[in-house]
Amino acid sequence: MARLEHVFELLRTFGLGVRIGEPVRAPAPPGLPAAPLRRGGRSVSAMCWSATADLIAGGGIAAVGVASVASAARRPLDLPLAALPLLLGAHQIVEAVVWHAQGGTGPATLAWAVIALPLLALWVPAAVLCAAPPGARRRLLIPLAVGIATCAALAQALATRTVTAEIRGHTVGYSLGLPWAALIVLGYLLATIGSLLLSGDRSLVLFGVLVGVGAAVSFALWRQEYISTWCAFAALCSVVLLVWVRRRRPRTPRPSGRPTP
Repeated sequence: MARLEHVFELLRTFGLGVRIGEPVRAPAPPGLPAAPLRRGGRSVSAMCWSATADLIAGGGIAAVGVASVASAARRPLDLPLAALPLLLGAHQIVEAVVWHAQGGTGPATLAWAVIALPLLALWVPAAVLCAAPPGARRRLLIPLAVGIATCAALAQALATRTVTAEIRGHTVGYSLGLPWAALIVLGYLLATIGSLLLSGDRSLVLFGVLVGVGAAVSFALWRQEYISTWCAFAALCSVVLLVWVRRRRPRTPRPSGRPTP
């Protein structure tokens, strides 16, 4: 029964099903915080997040992305991965717009979902493949192929279904009915975290581990708001990429100081 409950909780991430034994919570009126969930007689507080927090965090992470892209200017193959903090920072700014719109199904919600779901599923494995050493590229074709298939499935779902955002206290919950949701979630994780772990680069493996831990923590603490909190965590962890880029920057040869004959 416990395993079945975890399956339902994972499917709920994409708007499918309701957790066993837990009532559906009605959204709070605009401007009022939602009542905290109670599990086992204890209240469970959601992550403290808001439009202002998203805006500040997004601006800071985007600035890190600009610095990362500037540092990778001499290594064109590193640019897609170096630009990931810039994309994730912009993603958080888009969510600030979702907050101001009080959720719903508007353009900001759709833009957020397009970045979070199909775009990142393809961007991350493709960017890791571009930056990887030649010896690692063959094995990275597997997460890239999975990413392409996952991206296509998610794009098709967004084109034919409606994604909805709901303000839940201090978090945002997103729902999108997906067929074969468990398979698509598995493909998404393999394409994104899997490509980082298979990269062979210590900094990228560290980034993959941090993102993986963030996924587990977000699912354990904010199961109904899993996607939003995990994306925020991944955006913060992407600061690691600035260190990675600067370590790979070609060193300028120092002058020898010898007199010219």
